[in-house]
Amino acid sequence: MTPGARVSAAIEILDQVLDVQPAEQSLTRWARGARYAGSKDRAAVRDHVFQALRCLRSFACLGGARTGRGLMIGALRDEGADPDTMFTGEGHAPAPLSDAERTAGSAPESEGDRLDLPDWLVTAFGASLGEAAEPAALALRARAPITLRVNQSLKNRSQAIAMLSEDGIQAAPLDIASTALIVHDGARRINGSTAYRDGFVELQDGSSQAAMEALDMPDGARVLDYCAGGGGKILALAARQSGTWFAHDADLRRMKDLPARAERAGCTVSCLSTSETVAQAPYDLVLCDVPCSGSGTWRRAPEAKWRLTPERLAELTGLQAAILSEAATLVCPGGVLAYTTCSVLACENADVIAEFLANSEGWTLEFDRSWPVSDDGDGFYLAHLRKRA
Repeated sequence: MTPGARVSAAIEILDQVLDVQPAEQSLTRWARGARYAGSKDRAAVRDHVFQALRCLRSFACLGGARTGRGLMIGALRDEGADPDTMFTGEGHAPAPLSDAERTAGSAPESEGDRLDLPDWLVTAFGASLGEAAEPAALALRARAPITLRVNQSLKNRSQAIAMLSEDGIQAAPLDIASTALIVHDGARRINGSTAYRDGFVELQDGSSQAAMEALDMPDGARVLDYCAGGGGKILALAARQSGTWFAHDADLRRMKDLPARAERAGCTVSCLSTSETVAQAPYDLVLCDVPCSGSGTWRRAPEAKWRLTPERLAELTGLQAAILSEAATLVCPGGVLAYTTCSVLACENADVIAEFLANSEGWTLEFDRSWPVSDDGDGFYLAHLRKRA
């Protein structure tokens, strides 16, 4: 595909996403119908689409319209490029710009346009982050780093870096966590690499790795990941030391690959139903990585930024409080209840913990910590609660 043809494909997909079609679904449908598109073409189109979604409001301002075409015109102008060089109408390139399109568009002026946030979230970011609100919003306009967790029960970081290099993947240590690597080149080769297939590395965000390192977990502990999803966090904990590892999720299908991943990583994780989770209680550590807005991860899933509403956020905070209360009943005396989100919003983080402490006896907040959206990782929050012995 020519560069112009890639832009045309991105315009088509963006129009579908703006019509409330999921981005991944639209990309998959396009790829199935575009048999001529190679892997580099598909990656380039995906990059166009996701960057336009990260910068939806500012690109719409620059392009003069909140349409797929307007967003791609804005994207080119944001790069300092002349859209006329891409919008030629030749081959499969988009049709040439009209006179109106050449004069339309202006620099973003409002806070929401400039920060690429819905107006109500501009207020929420400010209330949650203070002076850090603008840097966080601007950081969400860029691509996220690709980070790996080294399974240090099997290999150290230097060994993992060498193994990845043999498969054409260039990685380097990150200071955010002792297990963290950042991938500089060859990211699309990770899933086929020996280091990944043999369980020596896993894809995991740097901030998430740092939070798992911060948890207090005695050797031989019984540990439950209460909202396990794919199980990346329980695998990170299991790589630290000996213990007995359990995973639960409201949707058991989310954990279907976890036993095989655990075996590959050299550990055993028991996947439990809700009744089994209660029967196996109590646990020394219960981790609650609760459903959240994902606001700290919007670089990776940018359409979620535009789908979130105040009403949905209120639903999420109610669900978070309920999950935390349920999980608290599973912790042994003297044990730890860990609450995490990949959100930067206070209403999902410190406010939920404050409400829990106000309504629950026998608990102490030993510490909480937030990781900002950065070059090392996503926005992330951890609260470390201790149950009275």
